[in-house]
Amino acid sequence: MANFDYKKFDSEAFGSFVARVPSIKIDELKARRAFIGNPEIRSIFRGAANAAYAKIPLYGAITGAAQNYDGITDIIPVNTPSYEFGANVIGRAKAWTERDFTADLTGDDYMDIVARQIAEYWETVDEATLIAILGGIFSLRELDDGEEEGDDNKRVAKSNFIDTHTLDISDKTGEAALVGATTLNTAIQKACGANKGKFTVALLHSVIATNLENLQLLNYMTYVDSKGITRDLSIGSWNGRSVIVSDALPTKTVLDKGTIYTSYILGEGAFFYENIGAKVPYEMYRDPSSNGGSDILYSRQRKVIHPFGFDYIKKEQASLSPEDTDLANPANWELVFDSEENPIDVSLIPIARIISLGC
Repeated sequence: MANFDYKKFDSEAFGSFVARVPSIKIDELKARRAFIGNPEIRSIFRGAANAAYAKIPLYGAITGAAQNYDGITDIIPVNTPSYEFGANVIGRAKAWTERDFTADLTGDDYMDIVARQIAEYWETVDEATLIAILGGIFSLRELDDGEEEGDDNKRVAKSNFIDTHTLDISDKTGEAALVGATTLNTAIQKACGANKGKFTVALLHSVIATNLENLQLLNYMTYVDSKGITRDLSIGSWNGRSVIVSDALPTKTVLDKGTIYTSYILGEGAFFYENIGAKVPYEMYRDPSSNGGSDILYSRQRKVIHPFGFDYIKKEQASLSPEDTDLANPANWELVFDSEENPIDVSLIPIARIISLGC
């Protein structure tokens, strides 16, 4: 236990240990480009230590009909649509005493073991944040009745997003209510049409994943360990898309129907992801009064996890950093609009969901 000692703790070295631990789910989201960086977000929030919220520019794709090049017709330039969205830094902190790690602090590799546990903990925190955000943006229509007159454009845009990006088969009967061989392809085509190929990752509850395994539609990626043994990774593959399994995904029990499951599919650029960093991400402190005296390890993080095409307006947020309940609150979200109050083309948003029964 002497190793868990605030006098000997090197915060920089410990941070390096944590950074080297693979975050399997987050790393896969990055590898499949569902999470991408944003230089504007990085510059604004890393450049100002106290910055927590900012408006970020978002540039649309060039569009419009080509003009006739006949030597007579004038070539008239047009503006590319541009938008901006509000983004909030999500700050989280946690502290542990040596008692939390007692079972593990027994060898020379104690720092590796503690770092692995902490890295895994933060991955579950980020996963919960991601799921809260998805719940918030897919609940936008719940605000329709309370909106003011003149918001028809916003109401139509939100309904359009939710209708086209949701495949709800839970009201069907028999196998038609279950996720099957054609469900994924149908959902992503409904959401983005010819751009369905942008989708790269599916988030599934273990019940849904198990059903797909039983149908031999889902396989798990493998790796060869140091002993030459082939083992399964926790990342699956379904119709060429990576699968992340999580029982934190939404479920709802309905009388006479059973449990309804929500699955999400993300595509390239679905979320902007930036690890902004905390001023002091790791530190240890000696508390002489609690439990006869104990060393406490503190950990902090500041990140931006923001869905493409959405504006975080923090309408009902009490502090600088949003809680997951704030992120799940549809009152804090809007679709982005350009300067002429035209909504973004929702077919450009590579985020979709499937609502189904489990069995």
